[in-house]
Amino acid sequence: MKVPHLKLGTKIAILSFILVLLSVVLAGVVIVNRISGKMEQEIGHRAMAISRTVAQLQEVQENLNKQEGFKWIQPLAERIRIATGVEYIVIFNMERMRYSHPYLDRIGTVFNDGDEGPSLERKEYLSQAVGVMGPSIRAFVPVLTDEGTRQVGVVAVGILVPTIRDIVGTLRIQLYSSLLVGLALGIIGSFYLARNIKKNMFSLEPNEIARILEERVAIFQSMDEGVVALDIENRITVINDKAYRIAGINRKVLGVRLDDLEVLYVLADLLEANSSSETTELLLNQTWVLINFLKVKVNDQIVGHVITIKDKTEVRKMAEELTGVKTFIEALRVQNHESLNKLHTISGLIQLNKAQEAMDYVYKVTEEQQEVTRFLSHKMKHPSVAGLLLGKYNRGKELKVDVFFDQDSCLGELPETLDTNSLTIILGNLLENAMEAVVGKALCEVHCRIKQEETELILSIEDTGGGITPENQAKIFQWGFSTKGTGNRGIGLPLVKQTIERLGGTLDLESGSWGTRFGVKIPLNYSQKF
Repeated sequence: MKVPHLKLGTKIAILSFILVLLSVVLAGVVIVNRISGKMEQEIGHRAMAISRTVAQLQEVQENLNKQEGFKWIQPLAERIRIATGVEYIVIFNMERMRYSHPYLDRIGTVFNDGDEGPSLERKEYLSQAVGVMGPSIRAFVPVLTDEGTRQVGVVAVGILVPTIRDIVGTLRIQLYSSLLVGLALGIIGSFYLARNIKKNMFSLEPNEIARILEERVAIFQSMDEGVVALDIENRITVINDKAYRIAGINRKVLGVRLDDLEVLYVLADLLEANSSSETTELLLNQTWVLINFLKVKVNDQIVGHVITIKDKTEVRKMAEELTGVKTFIEALRVQNHESLNKLHTISGLIQLNKAQEAMDYVYKVTEEQQEVTRFLSHKMKHPSVAGLLLGKYNRGKELKVDVFFDQDSCLGELPETLDTNSLTIILGNLLENAMEAVVGKALCEVHCRIKQEETELILSIEDTGGGITPENQAKIFQWGFSTKGTGNRGIGLPLVKQTIERLGGTLDLESGSWGTRFGVKIPLNYSQKF
């Protein structure tokens, strides 16, 4: 027959009941043994007192060595035995000859039980032995005469020892009642304990808990960012493989305090300083990462923290890809818009029968576009940078902003440490901000200069806007700060600054009523940080 699967609560109840039962039984055994020991001690004292009393009787001392002394000693011993309720009183002389015994046929025989030796040497003691009447405690006391100078025999008083069954029989009511009360309390406590444990475990079975744990570990390990969980004492309770790789830890650190790790001790300082979940950027194990601190609360009590670690290299790659795609899409949109405007202009001139003006306009637009295209393709060796500049040029036409490229501009081959995606982030954001700054102004001009020298790359973006106030100059590089309203604002300039710092460059800002100029210098032999 197949045994049904028991639930956790039932198992706990059964186990608790068995433990309570064993505890009650063990307690009963201990109590019975203690009672037995106490009873044996009292029996020994009683037997010893009776033996001493009998040994002091003058009738025993005078008749012990007489040939027919048993005629006086046996009746006396029997009266005392019956009066005191002992099992036997045996009196024998120095030759071990019995003068008294409960069984008359034993009188005159030799006492040779093996434990009487010391008593013949004037020593009194207690002895446990199994005699003809069963297990007993016997008290041996020497019989002395002539004022205690001469021993004439020994008195042995035996009292049967009650067995465990006798003791249990005597105490059965108390033992049974205690056992039943203990079992009843154990059963109630077992079910209460099982119910409480089940409640604390959200009514989950062990196999369900194990499955949830396995799923949790699998989720943590499959996450694309490092995760470090801490208890209230900042000891690591969970850390996934991604965090191990980012931090460069090559040993198990579960249970280790955060500030005891040489690689992660800086996180302990940040944890104390950060009270919110704001993103923090820092260099960890030669890798630039983004750190988030999250508080873990249970019943409104903080029980720990969770730290997420994101490799900034991956974030930057996604941002650069999105920026590049957005730039080309914007360039195509602007170019399409400008082409439609030009086509509308040509169509209008033709409809007005002004063919010559239409031809002149086509030549002018074509020549202007070709000139800018030739300049950028000749001076800028990187297609992505050239495409970005051409798109911003067309974007300026759409906004009625004149974008000028310095004739000395040039961009050749760049070292591997300086990727063109970083340049598109810097140039794209600075040019876009410059064009937005001059829209609606009397003079709408943006000047761009890109100069590559032997050791550094120099960028200069200048506009003819109203400038930036001194108080805003200290804020424009803060994430989320913008003077142009809300909604995806306050991102471009902080991103530009971070990119320049990562490349080891510098960013200078000059602003006044005449406009604003951003100057950027990027070393060409610098190993950028990630």
